[in-house]
Amino acid sequence: MTEQASPARRDLIAWAKRETKRLIAIVLYLWVTFGLYVLCETIVLGERHINFASHGFAIINAIVLAKVLLVAEDFNFADGFKDKPLVYPILYKAFAFAVLFVATHIIESELLGLWHGKGAIASFPPIGGGTVQGFLCVVALMFVALIPFFAFREIGRVIGEDKLWDMIFKRGTITFAFLPAQG
Repeated sequence: MTEQASPARRDLIAWAKRETKRLIAIVLYLWVTFGLYVLCETIVLGERHINFASHGFAIINAIVLAKVLLVAEDFNFADGFKDKPLVYPILYKAFAFAVLFVATHIIESELLGLWHGKGAIASFPPIGGGTVQGFLCVVALMFVALIPFFAFREIGRVIGEDKLWDMIFKRGTITFAFLPAQG
């Protein structure tokens, strides 16, 4: 005889499935983004006959930063402008998370360096080649790369994630009644 799962257990299982799907979607998006960045860097450095092969770091960074994103969202990080037109929360979140991701990378590098007996200055990662312009370029690239991600997320928040997924991935015409037309 099989036991029926308690409502609390069913809720926990549903929550775990939902969070796992969110994590996988974020990891895939970030992996593709970071993978393309690493591929571009490999090609550019290869033209100067410099070997560069950190492709494995793209998936590791994607996993770490996806978890950072989920935890930050649980703490309502960058939730400003929720009641404004969608362009504001999209751009705000893309910028805030770009800065958060770069800061997380710096903190991670610092902690690893300190763990291995290096000083703080020696552990600072050479983001964008170690120059201010390169650093700003990396933040700008991350910002632009996160805009479509947060556009998708914010539109889903407004119309419902299930409706958005249906509109994108289900065959046929799906119509939704949004707000009445303003005259």
